[in-house]
Parts: sequence; C-alpha cells; structure tokens
Amino acid sequence: MNENQRTPGAGEGSGTEGRRGQRRPASLLYIDLSKMISSNEYGSHSWELLVTVDHQHEEVQKEFLLRVTGDLHIGGVMLKLVEQIKIPQDWSDYALWWEQKKCWLLKTHWTLDKCGVQADAKLFFTTQHKMLRLRLPNMKTVRLKVSFSSMVFRAVSDICKILNIRRSEELSLLKQSEDTLKKKKKKDKNSKEPVTEDILNLCDSPVSSGLSGSPGLYSKTMTPVYDPISGTPASSTITWFSDSPLTEQNCSVLASSHPGCSPEALAEMYQPRSLADKAKLNAGWLDSSRSLMEQGILEDDQLLLRFKYYTFFDLNPKYDAVRINQIYEQARWAILLEEIDCTEEEMLIFAALQYQVSKLSLSSEAQDFTCESEVDEVEAALSNLEVTLEGGNTNNILEDITDIPKLADNLRLVRPRKLSLKTIKPYWFVFKDTSVSYFKNKESAQGEPIEKLNLKGCEVVPDVNVGTKKFGIKLLIPVADGMNEVYLRCENENQYARWMAACVLASKGKTMADSSYHPEVHKILSFLKMKNWTMSPQAVSDPESIDMKPECFVSPRYTKKYKSKQLVARILEAHQNVSQMTLVEAKLRFIQAWQSLPEFGLSYYIVRFKGSKKDDVLGVSYNRLIRIDMATGDPITTWRFSNMKQWNVNWEIRQVAIEFDQNVFIAFTCLSADCKIIHEYIGGYIFLSTRSKDQNETLDEDLFHKLTGGQE
Repeated sequence: MNENQRTPGAGEGSGTEGRRGQRRPASLLYIDLSKMISSNEYGSHSWELLVTVDHQHEEVQKEFLLRVTGDLHIGGVMLKLVEQIKIPQDWSDYALWWEQKKCWLLKTHWTLDKCGVQADAKLFFTTQHKMLRLRLPNMKTVRLKVSFSSMVFRAVSDICKILNIRRSEELSLLKQSEDTLKKKKKKDKNSKEPVTEDILNLCDSPVSSGLSGSPGLYSKTMTPVYDPISGTPASSTITWFSDSPLTEQNCSVLASSHPGCSPEALAEMYQPRSLADKAKLNAGWLDSSRSLMEQGILEDDQLLLRFKYYTFFDLNPKYDAVRINQIYEQARWAILLEEIDCTEEEMLIFAALQYQVSKLSLSSEAQDFTCESEVDEVEAALSNLEVTLEGGNTNNILEDITDIPKLADNLRLVRPRKLSLKTIKPYWFVFKDTSVSYFKNKESAQGEPIEKLNLKGCEVVPDVNVGTKKFGIKLLIPVADGMNEVYLRCENENQYARWMAACVLASKGKTMADSSYHPEVHKILSFLKMKNWTMSPQAVSDPESIDMKPECFVSPRYTKKYKSKQLVARILEAHQNVSQMTLVEAKLRFIQAWQSLPEFGLSYYIVRFKGSKKDDVLGVSYNRLIRIDMATGDPITTWRFSNMKQWNVNWEIRQVAIEFDQNVFIAFTCLSADCKIIHEYIGGYIFLSTRSKDQNETLDEDLFHKLTGGQE
C-alpha cells in the first residue's frame, strides 16, 4: 500500500504514465534517489561565501570564494581562508568584519548560521589593530596603533597605558563635529602655504600586538626611580613601562606645556558664541560600548582624546606628570576659546598662571617640578582638586559624628525685583545643617526666622570682585515653578570663604561637620588671595622690557579690548601673587581655579522636555543635571544625582526618562546629539562615584557597561 502511494508522487512530473498507475523500473527509482542524496550533500547545504582579504601583497588576489556550510564555525572559515591565500605571514591579528551589518565576527566558536551569515554577506578579513591619529588636550597629535575591534572603553585604556596617563576611565574619544571643522577648512583655503602638522609617531606601541597591560600597572605602591641629577622621576615614570614606546623626549612633549599659540592660530579655532554652539562641542563623543570600526572610524582618521568626565581622582605628582599636564592643557584651551565663562579678573589670574608655567617650562627651573619637598607640599592640597560624585570617603569619622557646627553672622540680603531696583537689607543669618535662616537682628534669633532657605539641591555661584571689595554669594534655590534667586553679601574675605564653603556643601546635602569643609574654606581663600594684587615697587615699570606675548594667555575678546602694553602690565600685576610657585604647583592652581568657575564640568545638550513646546539646554555635570533657558542662559531647575532613583531610555523614540525622590519624573529627547551620549554620561558619573583610594586600581569594566551600555 505504501509503495503504491509513493509511486504516483514520484511520477507526477513525468507525463501521464504516473497517473495511469504504471510502475517505474526499480533501477530508475534508485538513480533518482542517488541524485537527491548528491544534491543534499553538495548543493542545498553548501554555498559560496565571498571574503575580501586586506593585505599588502599586490601580486596576490584579494577576493576569495569559499565553499562553506551553515554549521561551519567562524574559526573554520578563517582557517580555510588562510589555506587558500598561501601567504606566509602572521595572521593572528586578523579577524572577519561583516560590512553590511557593521560588526566584527569575533566569537570564533559560533557557526555561520548562529551569526546569521548567508551567501549575500560581504566579509572582510582585516587587521584588528590599525593606525589612528589622536589630538591630545595639549593640541599635539600622536599616531599609534589602536584596536578597532575592542570596545572604545578598552581601547582608551590601552591608549592611556601607552601615553602614561592613569585613570583612563576619565577620558574618551571625541569626533569633531562638522561645524567645528568647517571653519578650519575655510581658513585652510585662504592660506597660501599648506599647514604641515607635527605628528608624534608611536606606531611601535605594544597595543599593536594586542597585548594589554597587567592589572597592577599603575599601582600606587610602585616606587618611582629618580634621576640623581635633576631629582625628577626617570623619564617621567617611563621606567615602569618597559614595553612603552615613549622615549624620554616624547614623554617630555606630553608632560610639558609649550604655549606658543599665535593670535592668528587662536582665531582659526572654533569658539562657541552661545549655549547652542557649546552643545555642538559635546555631540561627537563615541559610544564606549561599541568598537571604533562599528562607529564608522577608518584607519588613519583623526579623533580627539579628551577628559570627558570632570572627576580628577587621586591626582599625584609622583605618577601623574603627563596626566596633570594634559588636564592643565584642556583647562587652558577651554579658557582661551571661551568654552567656559569667566570674569575679567579671573581671566587675568589664568593668564598670570600660564605665564608662570611658560617661564618655568622654558627655563632650567622646570627640572625641579617633582622633587620630594614639593611633592610633600602639594599632596596636602590635592584633596582640593579631587571632585567626586557627592563626595568620597571621609578621613575623620569622629569629626562627622560630633555636634554639627553652625555659622551666625551679620550679612546683607539682596533680592532682585523684576519691576524695581534691588532691595539690600542687613539681617542676622544663622547657617545650620543645610539651611540658612535669617532674623531681624541677633536678639530675635531665639524666635521664628523671617525665612528659612533650604539649600539642598541649589546652585551656588560666586559673585566676587576683589578689587572693589565685593564678596557676594548668588543662590538659585529650586522652587515649584523654577529657581528662586537670592544674594548674600559678606563683609570680608574670611567671612565669605566660611559662608561660601558652607553653601557649596549644603547644595550637595552635606553639613559643615563634613571633613571637606575646612579644605573648601582654604581653597576659596587661596583663590581670593591670587585675585588680590596691587602693583608693588619691585614690579616691572616698563612692560616693553618683558618678552611676553599676552595674546597667548587671554581669550581673543581681551586682545580686542586692550592694547598689548596694557595687557602685559595687568598680567604682570596678577603674576606677583603666583611668581613664587613651582611648575607643578602653578598647573595644579590653574586646575583648581578652573574648578572654582560656576560652569566647571558642565556639558551642554539641546533637548526637548516632554510636554514642552520649546527647546531647552540640558547641562550635565558630575553631580547634577541643570535645565537652562536657551535664550537667557538662566538655570530653570536642578536635579541632583544623589536624589535619582532610576533612569532608562526608550530606544524606539530615543527618549531619556529619569525618576527622582519625592515622585519627580522628567523625560526628554536629545536634539543636538544621540540620546545614548547623555545616557552614558549619567551612567559614567555614577560609575566614577564608586571609586575609592582603598581599592586597587583595576576597573570593574562590566559594571561600567551595565550602567552605560543600554539595549538598542
């Protein structure tokens, strides 16, 4: 019965004989089955895969057709390919790149079927490590081999090992936006002579072999080897990196400042004029969870290596010569290009510090910048330079469990009025916990205050002019419909430093019992001291006798406002207060002054909040998010990371949603960049807040990707 049923099916395609029930000869049936088996083995299950090989041998073909099956693993494909190429060379750094899907096939045990590779796939057999040009914060360009298949987070870590920069998690790679490049291209067209860029070639780096550094590479327990003559660490700590391509000369380029930028060169660089322009600067950050190749970066492209996260943890002159210099340079260029706003008084302080660094860098005095005596002096101030998310570990537990101290003083309260002049009245102020209360006078302080201001989550902005003896504190306090603006006026520097430090800590939810209060007071006083200068008899009476190019030390707006002689005189006045500083101290003071600016650490993005009909600017900082009015630049609302309960991204509509304490929900879409960048910023700052000096310096890379990766 079964045989009779099969016979018509076998003969359906052979005319009427099959339908009449006539049986075919057995031999014919046997031959047909043989053909079917043959077809299964060699036709339907195997197919040809086109692979292009990226090699340098011109006489050898580059395209190969491999006959493969779906159950062949990736490693088997590469083995077949190498056997066909027949070129005797080391293929260990080669891997398969899938052009259409823009992804690497790195899991060599996966089969083609599991990867989804079919006959229409275009695969490239190419090296994983390729040449890349990196422009460092000091505007020097280095050329080195970088992994194009590793996640950017890992690639940056490898780059920093080559450059002797600790704490690679603070840096990332930035692709310049089209707008910033257009101006440069326009200037290049106008210039008659082609500009030749001086590139530091580090192509013999260990990264080219795919080797990663040992986990304890940057251990603080290492003892630096000092040069017996100059007292500096031998080759700026290069002796710890036996496989580093950095020579002593190259390391000096990275660890030394060479200010020689002409006004013309400065004018050619991109200078943001508005918040929208500043937002363009942050649009090009690469995704740390994807490789360079996956993000369209090609061999020998140029990227910017920058400090992305403004949390400079564990700065140590013993080990961080390159790192401190690169932070200083990034801060210097941010000031010169007006990426961050500062007052004229502050600009002159920055100019004076740059002049001091320039003088010492060009003289033999620079050789003592990491001697032991100075390291001991500087280490005491390093805590002022460390910015951690809502603080780090306190050093004195007993100090935190004692009674919380308070401040009580006569201050003046200034409230701006929209339709009238400011009202300035003296009151008796009491600062306790994280709140400020004020009373009519000292005698009435036992009763109810006129008003109590809770400073937790507020914005604290200095309103100071040392020359006119103005010591003010601007407070932007969050209220239901925005920000309440209040000014406190202090009588003198000491009073201002105490109250300003208390306000800064209160804004972060800390009290004056916190161990960081007294260092904060000291930092504010030292910054005020630098601002407080008067022309001494010893100062140079003839600015023309000084070989200084003031245009190199101030932003272009001041070169337009003042003549060169005037600028030289004013910079020399400010320089008196910093003229005794050593090189590393001047750089650290510059970084400290940069950190004191109200806009420090803010990265701007243009966003549209859910329910809003207009665009706003979102400022992302190390401890908060700020909603800013795009037209006026005024802060509207501040949200602290310490109050954040959770955040997520709707990848379909590219919307970031965040939940804070007290049932506060916000959601926004990013217009000036991919929402993944803001998502990574938030997760990155949360990740960096988990660092502590007690840990060894290995990073929990998996935790970083959990906090920043996201599922698209």
